[in-house]
Amino acid sequence: MKIKDTTGLNLYLVLAYRFLILLFLYTLCRIGFYLFNQGLFQNITFPKYLYMLWGGLKFDVSALIYINAIYILLHLIPFPFRYREGFQKFCKWLFLITNSLGIIANLIDFVYYKFTLKRTTATVFGQFSNEQNKFKLFVDFLKDYWYLLLLLAVFIWAFHKLYQLVKVKNTVKFTWPVYLLHTVLLFAITLMCITGVRGGWGFGTRPITLSNAGEFVDTPDQMSLVLNTPFAIIRTLRVSKLKPVNYYDEKTLNSIYNPIHQPADTAAFKKLNVVFLIIESLGKEHVGSLNKDLLGGKYKGYTPFLDSLVGESYTFTHTYANGRKSIDALPSVITGIPSINEPFVLSIYSGNKTTSIAQLLGEKGYETAFFHGAPNGSMGFSSYTHLAGIKKYFGQNEYQKKGDSDGTWGIWDDPYMQYMADEINTLKQPFFASFFSLSSHHPFRLPDEYVGKFPKGPLPVQEPLGYTDMALRNFFRKAAKMPWYKNTLFVLCADHATVSYLPEYQNSPGYFSIPILFYRPGGELKGKEDKLVQQIDIMPTVLNYLHYDKPYFSFGFDAFDKKTDNFVLNNNDGSFNFYMGDYYLVNDGKDNQALYNLKTDRLVQHNILKQEPLIAEKLEKSLKAFRQQYNNRMIENKLTFK
Repeated sequence: MKIKDTTGLNLYLVLAYRFLILLFLYTLCRIGFYLFNQGLFQNITFPKYLYMLWGGLKFDVSALIYINAIYILLHLIPFPFRYREGFQKFCKWLFLITNSLGIIANLIDFVYYKFTLKRTTATVFGQFSNEQNKFKLFVDFLKDYWYLLLLLAVFIWAFHKLYQLVKVKNTVKFTWPVYLLHTVLLFAITLMCITGVRGGWGFGTRPITLSNAGEFVDTPDQMSLVLNTPFAIIRTLRVSKLKPVNYYDEKTLNSIYNPIHQPADTAAFKKLNVVFLIIESLGKEHVGSLNKDLLGGKYKGYTPFLDSLVGESYTFTHTYANGRKSIDALPSVITGIPSINEPFVLSIYSGNKTTSIAQLLGEKGYETAFFHGAPNGSMGFSSYTHLAGIKKYFGQNEYQKKGDSDGTWGIWDDPYMQYMADEINTLKQPFFASFFSLSSHHPFRLPDEYVGKFPKGPLPVQEPLGYTDMALRNFFRKAAKMPWYKNTLFVLCADHATVSYLPEYQNSPGYFSIPILFYRPGGELKGKEDKLVQQIDIMPTVLNYLHYDKPYFSFGFDAFDKKTDNFVLNNNDGSFNFYMGDYYLVNDGKDNQALYNLKTDRLVQHNILKQEPLIAEKLEKSLKAFRQQYNNRMIENKLTFK
């Protein structure tokens, strides 16, 4: 049939109709993928699978906008030549060819998935780039899976027929009002497409990646039921792929560095509650009690409550974040996995099976919860925490009180932390709870009633850090009256450091320096040890403190262990900052670039690489061992004990 009107708007209805056709066909592909691989997915109920199909629409919309971007643009250009028969014929073939490629990609994973247990990503191009017999491999594939050709033919025939059902015919005269209307529609639909590609809209919404499929599944292996193959390929075209590393044989490697943790002793497991408090942008520089030597001993910092908490906690002289982004922090703190080259949750390895402290404590009967005052999809936290085994998520959606939003990121820290204390009080003991603050994030605003109440300092982040410090004080004041408080281990750290002012922090080690505190009400944990500690050490430190009685996987170390051969690392754009003992090594991923003695050269001004080759060699040996364990375990999907 032909649709005619006198406004020229029928074209947009036809465009919407054809997009819905593709969504329907992609849903059929998702169902077909499940039927072909049903034996690899166990214990999936029908309601759960319907939820996965619903979640898959988000990824289908994103992939189809990518694939059909040119086709959509050609239909949105506000000029009358769009309605010409020749132009529409060209668009038809563009539509059929590009979307056939998408269907082909989905169909290939009907059978290829069982070999990889993941949706095909862009790495497939590199995987076969060195094969000399690509044509033969292709022919053999078609020979073995000839029925996929039949399915492809059916799909192409179907969407060709459905495409032809509705055609565009223009009868309108393009006056200036019509041009204006179609121009407005161009911008409106472009905005809709951007929203569709990103998977949402708002300050905290990042473009969705493979890891966001975790929001709709119970285990990482089920993510492939939510994703589609074109999306997996498109979103991994520019991501880094780790290469296998073989510096040492297995025995030597494990003697240098082994991420498998064995039970530290035979003491009975302590069922303490565990609460992680992750504070946005809280660089160590801002905490006065951790910088008593600065400004001739006169430096006070901007966090008076944290200063008092430091005096009642256990901490260390050199404490670091493993990354520089909020999205790096959660895998480091909760899963013991640092980000290398790019955030772990955005990498092609985000679907690997991992072990988190929440999962391990959950197996011990702990209730698990995560608190973040932003909209629930912000930063991909809801997806990550779900995959990490955290059962309850409390975001802005669950916060019922109106009027407490900062208008940008979410709920102000103070009212949200009061809400969190009340919700924690409803959890059955023992429990694991983690909180991620947001008020000390750019644009560094305060609630109107607190403007001018906190020291401003030379950096804009310092005033809102004073507000968040007050929120922490109020949280602890309220929590101290609750029955679970004295039976709780608190761990406080930052997600990452931020801009620096003092010269002691205007260098690479300073850019990653954050506070890490272990606090147990009653004074059992109190003191400061001269030792290196990082975010990925938090998980093994807590588990060993609780006398966790089973082997587990974590790239970090037990901070309470008396051994001093541990190391710390940060990675930024492929370069490694590697710390061991008093020394800091810079390695570009291939060669050592610099070596500093942080004990005698805090400002990092004197490169002693040439003067201390044996020390550089010792640090590089441990760095190589880490890289071999990290790369090979990521590639081989061996991030658990089993």
